[in-house]
Amino acid sequence: MSKTITLSGTKNGVISITKIDKPYGEDSGPVASVGISLAGDVSDPEWKVHIPLENLDEVIQALQDLKGSAEKN
Repeated sequence: MSKTITLSGTKNGVISITKIDKPYGEDSGPVASVGISLAGDVSDPEWKVHIPLENLDEVIQALQDLKGSAEKN
């Protein structure tokens, strides 16, 4: 599964989201890889983070909380 989202406020930027099953070898668990490329290069983002799928619900909740507090301002 992968998805590409246009990065707001840029000309060509994208956010890419991909599931990687074993990013660090056989003993590692699956992660959501979130990359940001200002140049629009999905295959070589300037920034990326790997979030273990076990932490995804909590990270999503934190992002939703952040969005909710920003909308109140």
